[in-house]
Amino acid sequence: MTDPVAVAPPAVAAPVAAGQRLTTIDTFRGLTILEVVGHHATGMGLRHTDVGSTTHDLLLVLNRTLHFAVPAFVFLSALVLTHSLLRHFDLPRYFWRRLTRGAWPYLLWSALYAWWYVKTGQRAPETLTDPERWRDWLLYGKASYHLYFLLVALEVYLVLPLMLPLARRRPSITLALLVGTAVQLGLYLLNREVLHLPYPASTVLWYALPTLLGLAVGAGLDSFPAWWRRRRWVLLPLLAASYAAYLPVAMNYVRGQAVKPIVYSGLSWVFTALVALALLGLASRLQRGESAGMFRRTIGTLGTVSLPIYLLHPALLQALERHRAPQGEPQELLLTVALYALVALAVPALIGWRLRRKKLGLLLFGR
Repeated sequence: MTDPVAVAPPAVAAPVAAGQRLTTIDTFRGLTILEVVGHHATGMGLRHTDVGSTTHDLLLVLNRTLHFAVPAFVFLSALVLTHSLLRHFDLPRYFWRRLTRGAWPYLLWSALYAWWYVKTGQRAPETLTDPERWRDWLLYGKASYHLYFLLVALEVYLVLPLMLPLARRRPSITLALLVGTAVQLGLYLLNREVLHLPYPASTVLWYALPTLLGLAVGAGLDSFPAWWRRRRWVLLPLLAASYAAYLPVAMNYVRGQAVKPIVYSGLSWVFTALVALALLGLASRLQRGESAGMFRRTIGTLGTVSLPIYLLHPALLQALERHRAPQGEPQELLLTVALYALVALAVPALIGWRLRRKKLGLLLFGR
């Protein structure tokens, strides 16, 4: 299972006119990075509220609702890369870009966060010279609670070229959703009975459903808007139903109450897969609409710097919490959580924007 109160970044759109640089994919990234920061900020707030209080319950509902970023980003990674590989199959270039844009940031930020946790007193200094700790940090994405997404993304990068024969057959998105759910359940049972992986959520096996779904959408990306318009009248009620079933189980899990792992995981997979499709549908609608121009541009701009936000915001939240933890009356506490979330979003966004296409940005973020 994933961390109870923690979680991550990267849709392709049709070509846009000159000067219109923001795409549906940027909008998707922007929406999802808002979720990431909100999820982690509410997780911070939960540590400073009384269990059972109205404030705690409100933050817990928000936290569990905003718990879909990693599957959503896996879905989009599979979508984008499948679409790209089908258009231009160049494996050497593909793997070089994955090395510089994926593996390098993962290693660099694992080292930086290992130092950060020691510097801030959250870990003992001797952990930095412990080979076993480094093994776990790098093999399972545990240098910081949010870095496992980069490890999962690296695994997605490795398996996608092997799945291109399937992508070339242009599988049905509906079929991918159904078959992907069955495959995901089968892999869960395989791990429970045979593999016994210590951290299954840090492996691509835990994200077979969003990977297969992203592959199907990426293979038929041009047809997705029409598919979504036809299917949304079924998928949105399914999303609402899955959310209604998932939320109480997820809340009980965080509270430490007994839940069946297969039930919690199964509901989470269905809920997050449907959220990913709904987000892409929403991003497509926003991209086409005129009335939401300012909102779309703001969200799309955040999407262009989603990786710096993702990488930097946990350290900012921790620094703010150490400086002054959320406290006081419920209104004051919630306002502090919202303010910290805004700072943790805006500061990395500005840093990422200033470093775009600069050598330091390439060094820190791989792009």
